Amino acid sequence: MPRSKTPTASLEQAKTRFEEWRQNRKGKVAIPDELWSAAAEVARKEGVSRTSTELRVEWNELKRRMTAATVSRQTAPPAFVELVAPQTEALSECTIELEGRRGKLRIQLKGASASDIATLSRALWEAAS
Repeated sequence: MPRSKTPTASLEQAKTRFEEWRQNRKGKVAIPDELWSAAAEVARKEGVSRTSTELRVEWNELKRRMTAATVSRQTAPPAFVELVAPQTEALSECTIELEGRRGKLRIQLKGASASDIATLSRALWEAAS
């Protein structure tokens, strides 16, 4: 899994990129996200204080962006979420449809409880895995 679209930057490379941007910008414009990403990457290696001083950026903003980048990298959607139904009376009728690489399966149940359906689904899922 690629970490980011920007290559790993050293402090000197980031400093050069910031200086080029400062020389070529027109007026007061915000620092581009790609430069902030490079600064955050360098700060993880070199430290926030040194990086903010060398790149002449605000310490608090660099720290915030570095933390936000770390959190967004670690957040991944769950691969599977089990839903446990509360205990209820038997359902009048239920249809379960499963589809996989080898085909489709349709099961019609009458008078089954939610826990029976959950047990059946779990057994089918584990058998297919």
